[in-house]
Order: sequence, then C-alpha cells, then structure tokens
Amino acid sequence: MSINLERPRRSPLGVTLMVLAGLFVVFSIFAGFYTDWQWYGSVGRTDVFTQQLIIRAVLFVAFTALTALSLWGSATLAYRSRPLNIPTSPEEFALQKYRESLDSFRRVLFIAGPIAFGVLTGLSASSQWKTYLLWKNSTLFGQTDPQFGKDISFYAFDLPFLKFFLGFGFTILIISLIVNIVVHYIYGGLRASFAQSTDSARRHLMFFLGTLALLKAGAYSIDKYSLATKSDSLITGLKYTDVNAIVPAKTILTYIALATAVLFFISMFRSGWSLPFIAFGAMLGASFVIGGLYPSFVQQFQVKPSELQRETPYIQRNLDSTRTAYGLDNVKFSDYAAIDNPSLASLTEDAGTISNIRLLDPALISPTFSQLQQIRGFYAFPDTLDIDRYTIDGVKRGTVVAVREVNLAGLADDQRNWFNDHLVFTHGYGVVAAYENTAQSDGAPKFAESNIPPSGTLEIDQPRVYFGEQSPSYSIVGADGTGNPLELDYPDDKSANGQTNNTYDGAGGVPIGNIFQRALFALNYQEPNIFLSNQIGPDSKILYDRDPKTRVEKVAPWLTLDGDPYPAVVDGKVKWIVDGYTTSNEFPYSARISLRDATADSVNSQFDSMSLSAGNITYIRNAVKATVDAYDGTVTIYAWDESDPILQTWMKAFPGVVQPKSAIPAEVLDHIRYPEDMFKVQRDVLAKYHVSDPQAFYSGQDFWIVPEDPTKPTVGQAQPPYYLTLQMPDQTAPTFSLTTTYAPTKRQTLAAFMSVNSDYGEDYGTIRVLQLPRNTTIPGPRQVQNNFESDPEVSKQLSLLRSGGSEVQLGNLLSLPVGGGLLYFEPVYVRASQGEGYPLLRKVLVSFGSKVAFEDDLATALKKVFSGQTSIPTDPTAPETPATTPEQDLANAILDANQAYNDGVAALAAGDFAAYGEAQARLSEALQRATAAGGVIAGKNLAVTPTPTPVPSPSQSTS
Repeated sequence: MSINLERPRRSPLGVTLMVLAGLFVVFSIFAGFYTDWQWYGSVGRTDVFTQQLIIRAVLFVAFTALTALSLWGSATLAYRSRPLNIPTSPEEFALQKYRESLDSFRRVLFIAGPIAFGVLTGLSASSQWKTYLLWKNSTLFGQTDPQFGKDISFYAFDLPFLKFFLGFGFTILIISLIVNIVVHYIYGGLRASFAQSTDSARRHLMFFLGTLALLKAGAYSIDKYSLATKSDSLITGLKYTDVNAIVPAKTILTYIALATAVLFFISMFRSGWSLPFIAFGAMLGASFVIGGLYPSFVQQFQVKPSELQRETPYIQRNLDSTRTAYGLDNVKFSDYAAIDNPSLASLTEDAGTISNIRLLDPALISPTFSQLQQIRGFYAFPDTLDIDRYTIDGVKRGTVVAVREVNLAGLADDQRNWFNDHLVFTHGYGVVAAYENTAQSDGAPKFAESNIPPSGTLEIDQPRVYFGEQSPSYSIVGADGTGNPLELDYPDDKSANGQTNNTYDGAGGVPIGNIFQRALFALNYQEPNIFLSNQIGPDSKILYDRDPKTRVEKVAPWLTLDGDPYPAVVDGKVKWIVDGYTTSNEFPYSARISLRDATADSVNSQFDSMSLSAGNITYIRNAVKATVDAYDGTVTIYAWDESDPILQTWMKAFPGVVQPKSAIPAEVLDHIRYPEDMFKVQRDVLAKYHVSDPQAFYSGQDFWIVPEDPTKPTVGQAQPPYYLTLQMPDQTAPTFSLTTTYAPTKRQTLAAFMSVNSDYGEDYGTIRVLQLPRNTTIPGPRQVQNNFESDPEVSKQLSLLRSGGSEVQLGNLLSLPVGGGLLYFEPVYVRASQGEGYPLLRKVLVSFGSKVAFEDDLATALKKVFSGQTSIPTDPTAPETPATTPEQDLANAILDANQAYNDGVAALAAGDFAAYGEAQARLSEALQRATAAGGVIAGKNLAVTPTPTPVPSPSQSTS
C-alpha cells in the first residue's frame, strides 16, 4: 500500500479566476486614482492632488517602516539572545510545545507580523497629513497666551503634531515591549521568577521601560500646555487649581520620569531588578499624590470656599480670548428702549427698513417657484431658496433666487435609462428671481427673472447650469461625432422635435473620446455603456463631482465650508458663491463649541461640512470666498481674511491655490454676503460672551438664548437668522444684513437684537447688538406668535382660511427695529390641501408693541399698528370717523410715500412712463403731507410748493 504525498494540483480555471480577480482589484484602484487625477487636471489643480498623495505616501512609508523595523528588531533580538540550554521544568516542558509549533513558521511570522502592524500604523499616520503640513508651514499669530507666553501658533500647529508624535511613540514602544516579552518568555529568556531570567532579557526590558519613561517625561512636559485648551462647565483654559497645583505637579513629575528613565538605563549594565522598579513605583506614587490628591485638595479647600474670587482672573482670560478667537472683539453694543409709541422722527428715519420688509419666505415658496417656473418635471428648485440683491434700474432690490436645475427623479419611469440619464438630461437652465418685498395681487411672487429662455432684468448671457447642487453624478457631453446635439436645453414648440438641444463647448470636464479613457471611466463607474456606447465621440467629455461644495472642498481640502452655497448672476454668467472657513480646536482660553449644535436651526438640521472629527472648534475665520462657474465648473478661491494665520499657513502649503483678495471681481463683490453658518456660530458664542464682567459671567444671570422658531413648534429648533434690508439706529441708510434675536435664559421675552452688515464696504462684517432693558418685558418671537394666534379676530380669520380644503402656512416671523421699537412681521400663505397645491401670500400679520394687525396687505397692516386707523368707513350710517392726529397723518404720509416710490420703480422697470409720472405725483403729494404734518407738530405752519418731477421720455435713461 503506497501513500501519495504529492500536493493536490490546482485547477487552471481556479488560478485564472484568482489572477483575473486580482487584476480587477488592481485596475479598479488604479482607475479611481486616475479619474481623480484627471478631475484635478480639469480644474487646473493637479498640484493639490499630487502633493496630498506624496505627503500621505511619505507618512505611510515612514511610519510603516518605523513600526515594522521596531517590531522585527524587538522579536529578532529576543530570539537571537535566547538561552541555548534551558533547565528542565514543568513550565519549560509546556513551553517546548509552543516553541516547536512556532519554529515551523517563525521566519514568516517575524516578517509578516511587523509588516501588518506597520501598515496599520502607516495608514493611521497618513491620515494626519493636515496636522503635519500645519506644523511644517506654521505661521505666527503674533499673540501670546497669558499663562506661558507661547505664541498661539504653538497651540494651533505645534502642539497637535507633538501629541500625535508622542502617541505614535507610545504605540510602537508598547507593542515592541509586548513582542519582546512574549518571545523571551517562549524561548526561556524570561522566567516567572525574574531572578532566573537571562541578562539579555533584563537589558531589553530595561531599555524599553527606560524609553517609555522618557516618553512619559515628554508627555508630562506638554500636558501642562494642553491645560490651556481644556474645557469644563465654567470656562476653557487654566483655572486656579491648574495654575497653582497641576502645572507645578506636571513639572515635578517630568523630572521624576526623567530620573526613572536614567535608573532604567543604568540597570541595563547592573545586575538586579529592584532599583528601577522601586523608581518606577515611586513615579506612580508621585503621580497619584502630586498629580491627583494635591490638586483635589487645593480645589476642595482653597477654591470652592471662595471660587469667584479665585477664578476671576482666569474667567477674564476666557472672556478676552473667546471674543478674539470668534471675531467678536469689535461688536457694537447699544441700549435700545423698544418703546410702544414710535416717534415721528424715528418713523421717518426708518422708512427704508419699512419699504424693504421681506414678504416672501424662501423656506416656504419653493413649491410656488416649482409650479410657476419649473416648466417641466425634469427641472427642480431647492427646498429652501436663497436671498440676494441686484441693482435694477439704478435701485438695489432684495430678491429671492433659485437655479432651475436638472432633476432626474422628475422623469417618468419609461424615460429612465442610461442614455437619457447621462447623455440627454445633462444640465439645468436659467435662474429665477422674485422681488422679496412685493407680490402679485393673487399672492404669487413678482418675478424679476423668469421663464425659458430667460427673460427679465438680470441679463443672463449663459443660462445653462452644468454644475449645480442637484446635477447628476456624471454626464457625458460634447460632440458625439455626428454633429447632432443631444443635450436637452428646454422644451420648444417652435422646433421640429419639440425641444432645443445643446452641445457643450465649455472648458470643464475630462476628455473621454479615446478607448483608454472610456475603459477606465467604465471601470470606475462600473458601467459598461461608457465603453460600448457609439454616442460618445472623439470630442466628448465627462462631467463629474459637480456639486459646488464638492468642487471647492477637493481643491482646498483644508477648508470647512458653509452649508449654503448660493447662486449669483455675475457678468452674464451664473456662478455659485461658497464661503470657506479656517478653524482650530486649539486656541487657548477660547470657549469650545460644537459646529453641529451651533449651526442647527429649524431650516438646517446640522452643519453640512465638518472637517473636524468631533465638530468642535475654539477658533473660526471666514478665510476665503470661492466661486464655481455653473457652466464650465471653474473653481476660483479668493482670500477674504488675509490676516488669518491659518489661511497663511495653508497658502504656504499649497501655493497658488488661493488668489489675493484684490483679485475678486467687482461684480462678485456686489453679491458677497456675510456667511450664515459663521453668523450662527458667533451668535451662539455671543449668547454668553456678551457679558464682559467676570462676576456676572460666573453667576450666569444675564446669559441669553436663541429663541425657538415659533412658526415650527414641533421641530423644537432655534429660529434661523434672516437676511433683511434694514437700517440700524446708528446707520444712515438701509443695508443688506443678517439678523437674529435673543431671549433671556428660560424666558420668552426679548433680550437683544443682533445684525451684521452684509454689504461689501468698510462697514462689512460689523456686528451690532441692540440690548433691551432688563427690567421690562418686551415680547419675544414666541410671545408675539402666541399673541397673533390668541387674538380673537386673527384666530377667527385663520379658522376661515383653514376651512374649505385649504392649508395655512405661517411664514418666517421677522423682527425689525423700527421707530424706536420692535416691529414683527409674518406672512401668511394659503395652499390647497388637495392635489399639487402651492403656497400663495394671502395675509400678513404685524405686531408693534401691544398692537396686532391681520390684513390683506402690508401697507394696511402698518397703518393699523402705527396709527390705529385701518380705513375710513363709506357707509353713511356708520359712526363718524374720528379725526386723525398730526402724528397719524405723518405716519400715513410716510407709508404712502414709500408705496408711491415702489410703484415708480416698478413702472420704470416695465417701461410704463405714464404710470411712472403718476407715481411721482403721488410721491410729491405724500411728501407735501408729511412735511405739513411735521410742521404742525413742530408748532409751525409750513407751506410747501411741490417740485414737479419730469417724466423721462423713452429715449432717456431710466437709471
């Protein structure tokens, strides 16, 4: 009987399949890298891709090699120094079996094991490429921390890298120590009784423990600096116990750890185990007593009995550093009485605010835009529209804007196929804009730009949107070789096939005309049609990674991006404007906040783009403004805060990526606005850090909160900030501003009103806070909403509106400082509850002081809350109309003048010069009445001769 000892032959088919699978994985990885590199080439920034790749590769190789060599050396030294003659014992008899088993694959294990661990640590290290580049290119802040006198750059750039390097050192040493001990134990170098261990094992152990003690000394040394960025329930930064107990303890422990390391190293050349372990025990005991018990004693018996006195100087440090880190050190605070009866002078001064009250709620009217301007189901608008402003006929007008983007989900099921999804429905078309402060008589928006092809006042030369927030994952565009355009522009009854098509000729995209390119992209997208389709010609291109935020994030991966890119028509082109932030979690003494929590509100549930793992920051700057061309995808990043050291550091790491601020085109500057997420972070911080006195901060009695959105009580989220055109008390003219309100903690009254100027100029970014008296109960948003809905007349009319198959939607509740008080305004929309109903503006709610008005239009509501007289009865049997006061006459005249002015602007835009002349006559008459009423109040009878306003002929400029 014979035994066949030959290995079983492997099936050729199996080997072939394994090889093919391996090649598929390799080529898939290569295709991913290649298509990524091609994308960077399409935006002219292959340097960003290659530099990231090189830095990550260097870190990976370096740390993989260090780890692998350390583990291999530890195991090999332990094996080579094994005793050749091992005394027989039951313990050794059991270990002999492990030795025999291990010897059969020891060589492979000693090489493969370290390499495997090395790859893991290398991957971890490569993910820290940002930390490395910040350290390598660090820029001084020019500001030092108040405790150690270190420049802030040490905390922002150096300290994170030192922590990373120490953590890596501890990892390698501990794993190497474990490997060394295991090998020594298996091969007899280490015994259960240390006295019987070999000298080699003892020396190796002493070396590793001594090196660990050295690293621990380094950790103790930098731990004291980490105290400057630690947070607790009171403040961020060092406090009394830290300064007077923990910092000295860390210094003492550093020297103890160094002494312990020296003793371990000395013991490498002396016999015995007792001395180093006594030192090690002493270090542990000192750590417990000096580092634990003593600080607890100081906190309990020195700080707690008089905590405010002890912590006052450290609270002041926290107050100062927080305001600096969040750009809040130049906030303009002023007291605001918020009176119930507006003065005539203040009403006149605030006429610009009143005439620009925003009627349209961008968070509600997307369905209205869709029904009136979607044109076809394969177009779509975002759920929340954007706010911008345009100079129209010489007048800056606030607008609600949206891009009409392509929406594949709107196609019928029988239209969904690869050809249509990726070669036909490739782009959106046009921008829709509506005036924010007016509406049609039926409640629909009054459009400044609409329809396909575009018509209106924004002068769009290139309306096609190939790069947008809702663009398909990829589209193949350009000439297909036949000369027939495939890309659907828009439905067109005048064309033979009922639609107008386009052939993309922009600079964006990656060429996909040759067979090699098509094969790689087919592999990358797992789509054979890219390789097989005969509709792809030699000049075709593929567009991918098309979302504006994605494009900016890839070009500048070190930025944290604002969650709301917005479109603007710039020089006839549609461009997306994206705000980018530089952030740090290591600014000493600055309050630490969560980006996720600070930016969440009733419209946006969370911050969309967080580069920090935990989403926590202690520093933020709006460092850059970026634009993305909606037609060719060009990404341009401009420095905005050129003094920001973090931006300067990244500009050194990636030269040429960020252009100087002076390069921003004037047309782009016209549409720059203060970023919403930055403002949310600042309002969250200012809710506590408006308090400048340490004692008041410690008590917390004057802290504020952002009130919940009263129009969405089921959401339970903060009221979002609103872009409004308004004039603050210290301003001479209305400005485009971002606004919010505050309420006292655990109350729903109003504590403050905050705004920031969003119009580019010297005053851009100036934050103003109107502080209301603490001893009064000015109603806040939730109380005003309650007053609205509890008013008997309002409640009755709302009930009527909700009947008959209609649904009432309450728009945003806006707060405006007007006439020395607070004016609240809320649009009321009605939509059909059945079918594809959409909201139309039907009513307005207005509140000023204790007065509430619920009317069909804003002018009537304002007259009611300002004068008490809504209309004059025409029924002869009705009671006699009470005589109006001069104050009421003045208020009515101001409102009439505003209406006449707006009508004149609209008439000019429409080219109706007769209506323009009539509006100018009404404006002159209203101004005459206002001046006369003012004269009566002042005790003077002023006769005013109105100045005729010439009506321009059609040939004259209407600007």
